[in-house]
Amino acid sequence: MAGSVNKVILVGNLGRDPEIRTSQSGQKIASLSVATSDTWNDRTSGERRERTEWHRVVVFNDRIADVAERFLRKGRKVYVEGTLQTRKWTDQSGQEKYTTEIVLDRFRGELVLLDGRGSGEGEEGGGGSSGYGGAESDGGFGGGGGTPRRIGGASGAGGAGGARKSAPASPGGWDAPSGDLDDEIPF
Repeated sequence: MAGSVNKVILVGNLGRDPEIRTSQSGQKIASLSVATSDTWNDRTSGERRERTEWHRVVVFNDRIADVAERFLRKGRKVYVEGTLQTRKWTDQSGQEKYTTEIVLDRFRGELVLLDGRGSGEGEEGGGGSSGYGGAESDGGFGGGGGTPRRIGGASGAGGAGGARKSAPASPGGWDAPSGDLDDEIPF
């Protein structure tokens, strides 16, 4: 096999509000706790069973961390795409511990707000899900009217990635091109 892939995709609910901290270099870091659940009917008793897995998500992308701080709250449904990383650390008693996390780093990773709960403080567009373009995407804030909006990611779209206001998202979650496309055809 020529290469390998390290990609994790989660769709779940936040178990608590994001924990935001700043590194010594001034980079904003967000820690999220995402719960995913499986439900099934027990074959022997016929009872409905549920198993919940908790996932630690760490965001090293300043823009995604800023959106997480402003818009994410306990219970929000999110789509998270990142890489799986295990790191070693030493606790206060001197014992070495290992932690496995889903990491959204500076240029890779994506966060999509899936539910349209409430028009949060400062959220533009009066409800719906909002998003923010990552370092290489061309996203922006906008009232999605419930349409999921991508936050971050290394799309091939290029663009400035600035905080520009935009029209509601197209069905794919990306901003629709502005203006009439036929105006630019030279023939």
